[in-house]
Amino acid sequence: MFTGIIIEMGEVLSFTRKAPGGSIGVRADIVFRDASIGDSISINGVCLTVVEKKGMVLYFDISNETMRSTNLGTLKKGQKVNLEPSLRPDGKIGGHFVTGHVDGVGTIISKNKIGDAFKIVISAPEDITGLLVEKGSVAIDGISLTVVDLSEREFSVVIIPHTANVTTIGFKGPGDTVNLEADIIGKYIARFLKKDRNANKEQRLMSALAKAGIF
Repeated sequence: MFTGIIIEMGEVLSFTRKAPGGSIGVRADIVFRDASIGDSISINGVCLTVVEKKGMVLYFDISNETMRSTNLGTLKKGQKVNLEPSLRPDGKIGGHFVTGHVDGVGTIISKNKIGDAFKIVISAPEDITGLLVEKGSVAIDGISLTVVDLSEREFSVVIIPHTANVTTIGFKGPGDTVNLEADIIGKYIARFLKKDRNANKEQRLMSALAKAGIF
């Protein structure tokens, strides 16, 4: 479990494809010092397990499914990646709960400067946008961000200068891909509503929320 607050940007030092997946070596400073073999680290929003650490470099194996459903397979030596270690029991939740299980890949359509900030529009599959809500949370390459505008196949976010300076979203632009993870709360609600298509979904949802003491 993560929070979408990036600790630092690491640098890809090696990327090897080996059937059916691959392996990656990432140079890190802060994250390297605290990491141990077996720890979970988020790389561009993808939860991976440390299998080796040596000389300030963390090594990870990448499964075939991860290669298929994320943009990690497009990484090249020298590229920067967002890094976040898993959440600790005494840690701060500065963003929102992020699992590191990417739902799919989106593409940046536009990036326009608004004052000191940037507004970024991203195209995404409908099964992902269907889980988003305006002013709700979404993880983009592992970064916890807030949805501004939303349509069936697109949504937008606004990036403040600090986020642009300390994450990869700062130098990405139109045509670049990003890993997307919808808020887990939206996923559970969507699953709940699909369980019984013949029942009154709204009534069942409101009843369940009331029973849970949410309102």
